[in-house]
Amino acid sequence: MTDNHTEAKASTTTKSPIERKPVGGIPPESPSVERAPTLPPRPAQDSDEKTSEALKCDTCSVPKKAGSTRSKSPPTPIKVDKTQPEDFEGELATNNDLPSAETLKKIENYIVLDRHGKSHPFKTLYTGSNVARRVLIIFVRHFFCGNCQEFLRSLSEAITPEALLRLPVSTFIAVIGCGDPALIDMYVNETGCRFPVYTDPTRSLFDALGMSKTLQLGTKPAYMRRSMMHSIVGSIVQGVKQIPTGNVLKMGDQRQVGGEFLFEPRDILTPVSTPRDEKAKPISAFEEAEERGPDHDGNEEKRVTWCHRMKTTRDHAEIPELIEVLGLDQTATAGRDVSRGSITSARKGKGHSMAQEIRKLSAERSRTSNET
Repeated sequence: MTDNHTEAKASTTTKSPIERKPVGGIPPESPSVERAPTLPPRPAQDSDEKTSEALKCDTCSVPKKAGSTRSKSPPTPIKVDKTQPEDFEGELATNNDLPSAETLKKIENYIVLDRHGKSHPFKTLYTGSNVARRVLIIFVRHFFCGNCQEFLRSLSEAITPEALLRLPVSTFIAVIGCGDPALIDMYVNETGCRFPVYTDPTRSLFDALGMSKTLQLGTKPAYMRRSMMHSIVGSIVQGVKQIPTGNVLKMGDQRQVGGEFLFEPRDILTPVSTPRDEKAKPISAFEEAEERGPDHDGNEEKRVTWCHRMKTTRDHAEIPELIEVLGLDQTATAGRDVSRGSITSARKGKGHSMAQEIRKLSAERSRTSNET
């Protein structure tokens, strides 16, 4: 009892602080009290965050911890390159509008190269001395393209230079690619093309005439007689053969597609110079030619009366349509027989050529020859 009472009394007794006496008459400084650093007030939390229960996600059943207050930002969408959407979204949204006279004037002096690398102004392919009055210019893809090679094989079998020479108005065909001119000989050998082949490595003519780029195959055309695998293997073999020459990567832009453009005079009866008119003349004749003006220099004005631009990598105009546009007799041309109805249904190009007038002249010539 005594011990317990003594402990209780001692606990209730407060000890007085030790008094410090002044030393040298200077009063002691008041003791400094260290205070704990104050913390910023704690933000109030929602009642939902105070609970220890797991919250459910709105879109899934995975539980979410209650302590997380930061909301996740939505995922960044993947950026898709839309600069060339045609490669993966079907056929090109191109058109077959005829090039204007201003466009033809602008590109007439663009340069194309022949098999020897020699330069030629573009206009010399369809106008000038010793050039046919009607010229179909075919733009093809790169020189290893099996699709275009198959097209030229079918074209060369169906439309021959001899068939074009039988027309009452001189008509011819020229081909323009976009690769190195050193590959032209290989291209001619592979396709059996009997028409001159040129190239536009800068693709300036392709761009100016509205031909686009794509890698889409599209539907299989009638002129494709070989399988797709056969064409691919053939292209690879052609490239391998060019490794020693260093031309394996000079075939041209693989994305570039082409088309067909028919150049014709404004009047089917327009007179043109003949080799007899182009014989040597005295100097005075040149002064007379200047007075007559540019219409008599052999450069007959031409325009595009029909054209077709490719929408896929194997979308050249079908052979029957070209026969129809050129005014050839279907029964007289080589190759497979195609009915008139098939020609109309397979039509891809746009325009009105002189085919009707050509057929009338052919009929008159045939009637005259029969009478004599």
